[in-house]
Amino acid sequence: MKSIKNSTMKISQRVVLLLSILFISFAAPQMASAHCDSYDGPVIKDALKAFEQQNVELVLKWVEPQYDEVITDKFNQTLKLLGSNEEVNEILKTHFLETLVRLHREGEGASFTGLKPANSMTPMVEMADNSLDKNDIDYVVKAVNSHLTEVLKERFVKAMELSKTKDNSLEQGRAYVEAYVEYTHTLEALEHILHGEMAH
Repeated sequence: MKSIKNSTMKISQRVVLLLSILFISFAAPQMASAHCDSYDGPVIKDALKAFEQQNVELVLKWVEPQYDEVITDKFNQTLKLLGSNEEVNEILKTHFLETLVRLHREGEGASFTGLKPANSMTPMVEMADNSLDKNDIDYVVKAVNSHLTEVLKERFVKAMELSKTKDNSLEQGRAYVEAYVEYTHTLEALEHILHGEMAH
C-alpha cells in the first residue's frame, strides 16, 4: 500500500513538473517582445558587447541566416561612423539596435514596437535569465510549480462551482462557459506545446 502511495506521489510530482515546464514554454513566446526589445535583454546586451569588441559574430545568432548580410553591413557602417561625439554615437547605436531587434522579431514572426527601457521584462523571464546566469533551475521549478498548481486549481474550482448553476439562467450559463473555456484552454495550450512544434 505504501509503495503504491509513494509511486502515485512521484507520478504527481512528475506531472506537476512537466506542466510547469510546459507553462514556461507557453508563456515565454508571449513575453518575448518585452524581453528581446529591452535594454537589459540578451539581444541588446550582446549588441553592446559586439560594439565594444568590434565583433559582429556576437549578434548574428539573434537573427535568421537570411539577415546575416544586412546586420553585418549595418554593423560595419555603424562602426565606421562612430566618433568622439557621444550623443551622435548613441543615435547611431540605437539605429543599429532597432534594426537588429526588428529583424530578430521578424524571425519570430512578431512585430517590432520599439526598444524598451531596462527593467521592463516580466518576473518570469527575469527568473529564467537569472537561472541561466546562476546555473540553477531549482528555484524556478519551485516557483512555477507553485504558481501553475494555484492557477489550475483556481480555474478548476471556478468552473466546477459555476457548473452547478449553469442551467439556472442565461447569465449563469454564460459565466460557466467563460470559466469552462478559461480552464480547458489552459490545458489545451499545454497539450499543444507537448505535441506541437515549439514557438521560437
